[in-house]
Amino acid sequence: MASGNFFLVGLMGAGKTTVGRCLAKATHKEFYDSDHIVEARTGVRIPTIFDIEGEQGFRQRETEALRALASQRGIVLATGGGAVISEENRQILSAGGYVIYLRASPEDLYARTKHDKNRPLLQTADPLARLTELFAIRDPLYHAVADLVVDTSRQSVNSLTQQILKILNWPDNDHCER
Repeated sequence: MASGNFFLVGLMGAGKTTVGRCLAKATHKEFYDSDHIVEARTGVRIPTIFDIEGEQGFRQRETEALRALASQRGIVLATGGGAVISEENRQILSAGGYVIYLRASPEDLYARTKHDKNRPLLQTADPLARLTELFAIRDPLYHAVADLVVDTSRQSVNSLTQQILKILNWPDNDHCER
């Protein structure tokens, strides 16, 4: 953890961005969201990238963003849910910081994402089935890259952040307000 970076991985809806912001505040680190970086670089939303370039085009842009972000020091990064699909991305994350897997069941993830239209992979007739499928594929990859696995089910952002800080032996710090 020489870089002082914390990288959050997990499926969409696991709380990476929300917990990441809180963790960054508590540790006095800069917060980044790789999806937001990709959108800022392209000037369009992720669904538009998927429409024009497909998932493969988006994944290439995601790898470029991860490479640039992981080279920084003292950051908290919320990655996109599919970032771990690529072996290169898993290597970038492992080498660049301490990886925290925010794990939630497909049912919890569905409850959190069912009204979100900015998630191209869930624009299907059965989003819960899609989340279950993604979970089956990605859960082993998240576990493989993770230094720490935290269950996000039925916990507040503040309690999740405090749990992570306690595990990391981080000094008790500011609580996040929602």
